[in-house]
Amino acid sequence: MINPGAFVGQLFVIALVIVIVVFVIIVLARAIRIIPQASNGVVERLGKYHKTLQPGLNILVPFIDRVRPLLDMREQVVSFPPQPVITEDNLVVSIDTVVYFQVTDARAATYEINNYLGAVEQLTTTTLRNVVGGLNLEEALTSRDNINSQLRIVLDEATGKWGIRVGRVELKAIEPPLSIQDSMEKQMRAERDKRALILTAEGTKQSAILTAEGARQAAILNAEGAAQAAVLRAKGEAEAITTVFSAIHAGNPDGPLLAYQYLQTLPKIAEGQANKLWIIPSELTEALKTVGRGFGGASSPLAEAAAATTLDPATFDPATFDPATFDPATFDPAAFDAPASNHPPVPPVPPASPALPDPTPQVTEP
Repeated sequence: MINPGAFVGQLFVIALVIVIVVFVIIVLARAIRIIPQASNGVVERLGKYHKTLQPGLNILVPFIDRVRPLLDMREQVVSFPPQPVITEDNLVVSIDTVVYFQVTDARAATYEINNYLGAVEQLTTTTLRNVVGGLNLEEALTSRDNINSQLRIVLDEATGKWGIRVGRVELKAIEPPLSIQDSMEKQMRAERDKRALILTAEGTKQSAILTAEGARQAAILNAEGAAQAAVLRAKGEAEAITTVFSAIHAGNPDGPLLAYQYLQTLPKIAEGQANKLWIIPSELTEALKTVGRGFGGASSPLAEAAAATTLDPATFDPATFDPATFDPATFDPAAFDAPASNHPPVPPVPPASPALPDPTPQVTEP
C-alpha cells in the first residue's frame, strides 16, 4: 500500500523544485539585459539613477534595478506641420519645417526634459516666428539659408542641456497668401518675357555682327585673290612678250618677212559686224615694195603686177584686198583720209624701220 504521508511529501518536494526553477529563471531573466546597437538604456536602482546601459550584454540586480524605455541614439528626422508666421510687412505666410536632431546623452534626455520631441517642435515654432518676423516677404523667400542657420544655432543652444544636438533645420515650403501668389506669378511672367526679349535682341545683334564680319572677310579675300590673279596674269603676259621678243630677236627676221607678216594682219582688221572706217597707213606701200623685192626683185612678176594695179578708195575692201595686185606707185594715201568733219585727224606715221611695225591701224567709229 502507498503511504499517503509519503506521497504528499513527494508532491511538496516536486512543487518546491518547480518553484525554485521558475524563480531562478525569473532572476536570470531580470539580471541579464541585452541592449541593441544604436540604443541606450537608463537603469534606476531603488528609484534613483544608477547607470546607462550600452549596446550589448548587461548584468542587473534583479528586483532592485529597473530599466527605463530605451532611447534611439541615431539621428532622427521630424517634419512639423505648417505654421502660420507673420512677416515684417504684416503678411501671413505658412512655413513647413524639418528638424534633424540626435540624442547624445540618454540620462539628460530622460531626466532634463519630460518630452524632448514635443519640446523641440515648440521651440522650433517660436524660434521660426522670431526669425521670420524680422524679415519682409521678399527677404523670407530669398533668405532660406540664413533662416536655417539661425534656427539651428538657437535650437542647438537650447537643446544642449537636454542631451540633444540639432544638426540641421530646413524650410520645406514658404507659402504666401493667394493674392500675393498671383502678383508674384505676374511679376515672374513679365520678368521672363523681358529676359526672352533681351536674349532675342542679343542673338540678332550677334548674328548681324557675325554676318557683316563674314562679308567683310569674304570681300577682303576676293580682293586679295583678284589682285594676285591680276599680278600673275601680268607676269604671264610679260613673260610671254619677253619670250616672243627673244624668239624674234634670236631668229633675226629680215625686212621681207616682217612686211609679209604685216600684210597678213590687215585682213583681220575687217572682221566683225560693226561699221568701221579704216585708214590705210603709209607703210603699206613700203611693205608691198619689200614683199615684191623679197619674192623676186624689182623685175619680178609680183612687182610688175603691183605696179599695174591701182587702189580705188571707193571700191577698196580690206577683206578682199590682195597685195599681189596693189600698185604702190599709184597709191595715194590722202585719198583714204577721212573727212575732218566726220573723223578726227590721223596722226602722221613715222618712217619705216627695220623693226617690226605696229600692225594695228587707227580705227575711227562712224
